[in-house]
Amino acid sequence: MLNLLPTSHFNKTIAYKLLGACSIACISFSSWAFSFNDVVTQAENLSKQAYVQPEKNIPNELASLQFADYQKIFFNHSKAYWGDRKSRFKLEFYHEGMYFDTPVKINEIINNQAHEIKFDPSYFDLSKVNLENLDTKNLGFAGFKVHYPINNPTKTDDEIFTALGGSYFRAVGKDQRYGLSARGLAIDTGEMSGEEFPRFKEFWIERPEPNQKHLVIYALLDSASVSGAYKLTLIPSVDTTITVEAKVFFRNPVKKLGIAPLTSMFLYGPNQPSPILNYRPAMHDSNGLSILANNNEWIWRPLNNPKRLSFSSYSLENPKAFGLIQRDKGFDDYQDLDDHYEQRPSVWAEILGDWQRGRVELVEIPTADETNDNIVTYWVPKKQYDAGDTLDIKYRLHYSLNELQRYPDNIARAISTRLSLGDIKQANLIRKLDGSNAYVIDFAGPQLSEQIPVKVISSINNGSIVSCEAQYNPVIKGWRVIVRFNVEDNKKATDIRIQLASEKTNEVLSETWSGQYPAQ
Repeated sequence: MLNLLPTSHFNKTIAYKLLGACSIACISFSSWAFSFNDVVTQAENLSKQAYVQPEKNIPNELASLQFADYQKIFFNHSKAYWGDRKSRFKLEFYHEGMYFDTPVKINEIINNQAHEIKFDPSYFDLSKVNLENLDTKNLGFAGFKVHYPINNPTKTDDEIFTALGGSYFRAVGKDQRYGLSARGLAIDTGEMSGEEFPRFKEFWIERPEPNQKHLVIYALLDSASVSGAYKLTLIPSVDTTITVEAKVFFRNPVKKLGIAPLTSMFLYGPNQPSPILNYRPAMHDSNGLSILANNNEWIWRPLNNPKRLSFSSYSLENPKAFGLIQRDKGFDDYQDLDDHYEQRPSVWAEILGDWQRGRVELVEIPTADETNDNIVTYWVPKKQYDAGDTLDIKYRLHYSLNELQRYPDNIARAISTRLSLGDIKQANLIRKLDGSNAYVIDFAGPQLSEQIPVKVISSINNGSIVSCEAQYNPVIKGWRVIVRFNVEDNKKATDIRIQLASEKTNEVLSETWSGQYPAQ
């Protein structure tokens, strides 16, 4: 059974303005010497024990909250950690509620000593949900959030990182809004046996120095099949980065392991228009999967909201990076005054070290609205992991609004993909409707010009290409490709690959556009 992944693990729109200081009474005085090896040791020991399902401890009044009400539970600003130290960072917490019903242990590291941060009902204001008289003293934290002055150096009310639910976490850079989520690990995503969701059960957060510009977070991950020690190094900036280092221990075999998983939402866009009339031309947190192979081939896969569960995979040897990208960055692309999808960052997973052979897998899940994350991508190693095995992981996540900066000057990008019927108007004539469809793809890049003729390299499976034409587009100073195609079996997805090359030298000029026409 497949689980839809709720975007409401995180609030997409709310950004709390939290200031203040935490008194010494906020800290538990029980402490111990700490290093990352302690988390590794705990993870290893957990892997040798039977998995224990975490206990849920919240009363029905909190468990039955709707998400709109859960948003009304506020952290009291005066209780924010590190506010009394003139730190750039502020640390705040989430209350348990709704399906965030399992407490998470949170510790602060001061001078290599770890102190548990004890839950205190006075941290939170429950009056907006009329639960101010509820006895919550035996509850715990559901997660935490980090603030940093990323947009204005004189203000510290910018929320730049949040960890809430399972092993989910999100971050933003300058002028960005929360979009897609990252996860610690994905297990059996999309499998009929059901997905396993590992969770971060405990965090250790290093208290930053007053002028420190990075934050170090350690986490202990646990699930029925694995346990793991994680180190997240968060550097807020114009393009915020999170370097992830992990050591994973397997207590049971895993059928499909997903490393560096990213979870997003795609409802509709020009490549797959809305089935109902909507004034917004697109609605998505990401609109494409981008991959950089070890041979420097760039691959662009526009996302779909399919009618049936869909899997796509790209077999690779030690890839350099992959990510879910929000390529359309103008307000006119979305026309949404509330959600501002043009401010959702692309997230690029830069692979650090040799990941050997495996595949980037993309899972697309049907969804009827934007409240569910229906897009998942991750790296699946070819190696199968059994009980007793270990895995070391290292990668860096880049949160950016400037996707262009990743590309070399000699590679053109597919900056837009539009779906059309095959009866495209040309020379004021309309071709006879023959049942074909067409993708209209605009490629742009500094090396493209009208004076350099191009040829189109194309291929298709589960169908046939009727025609494939390239036309210079002076508006974008690039080339437009119109590929008309027929589908052989409507019950199967049809994959099409398009690439531009120099007509004279055969030099590849563009990324590989790897589109999929969904099964109908």
